Amino acid sequence: MDEFKTVIQAVLPVFIVGGLGFFSRRKGWLKAEADKSILGILLNVLVPCLIFDAVLGNKALEQPSNVFLAPVVGFGTVALGILAAHFVAPLAGIREKKERGSFAFSAGIYNWGYVPIPLTLLLFGQETLGVLIVHNVGVEIAFWTIGLMVLTGASLKEGWKRAINPPAIAIVVTLLLNQANADAWMPDVIKGTATMLGQCAIPLGIILIGATFADEIGEFHADIRPRVMTVACILRLAAIPFLFLLLARYLPASDELKRVIVVQSAMPAATFPVLIAKHYGGHINTTLRVVISTTLVGFITIPLWLPFGMHFAGLD
Repeated sequence: MDEFKTVIQAVLPVFIVGGLGFFSRRKGWLKAEADKSILGILLNVLVPCLIFDAVLGNKALEQPSNVFLAPVVGFGTVALGILAAHFVAPLAGIREKKERGSFAFSAGIYNWGYVPIPLTLLLFGQETLGVLIVHNVGVEIAFWTIGLMVLTGASLKEGWKRAINPPAIAIVVTLLLNQANADAWMPDVIKGTATMLGQCAIPLGIILIGATFADEIGEFHADIRPRVMTVACILRLAAIPFLFLLLARYLPASDELKRVIVVQSAMPAATFPVLIAKHYGGHINTTLRVVISTTLVGFITIPLWLPFGMHFAGLD
């Protein structure tokens, strides 16, 4: 019961902040014209600062397996999810190429930031959070390469260019600083500034996602298509999570990485693909259905999956 309560306490603020973003758009406080500027600040400044704060001086990242194996796990699990979603899309009544790509892109990619970061920090602390951040390097690479190719038909070369972005660079630079023992000699004013800016990244990103939902919710109500949402929920919240738990149980990895795998096993579809699908002309309504349905059902399944996953992986 205590674990269930802890998970609820970690997840509920994410939904509340997202709701504030939704409400702010509807009231006209957050204009759509500002979205591009906010996203630019988020990706180029705030998220790199969050990474810097979580990775610098992290003892768990002194283990080579956490530095090298974690990104491989991130890439592999996202690639598996995208391929599985693309394969089962016809079961959801999706056959048209553009819509199938959007379904695979959204249902195949779990939420790797806005929900698991605060959840991991609350449940396991800074060391496991650092491993999650490094794990997310692989997620980002898969997102911008395989994911973008499935969504838009973009070339692998274009995807790799997008994978070299400020958050990815921040991870590499901070890992190198760790090797140079920078936590010992880095001025406190720099570390304090990074902490302050990094704390803004998660809430601002969730507000922006909530505002995007407000823009598209009318189309969602116009044609709910329960079959699409049902298949997405079964795939994202039941079938794929069990494969993740098998990986967490049998992979020869650190406890921190196993915890990351368990947390990601419980995650609903990522919300960021809504912004990307909108930007690149994907089938936004399908993406929105996947994200909304798995997020709402995930609010129920996350507190159930996490205690079970921790026990199944031998981490309790």
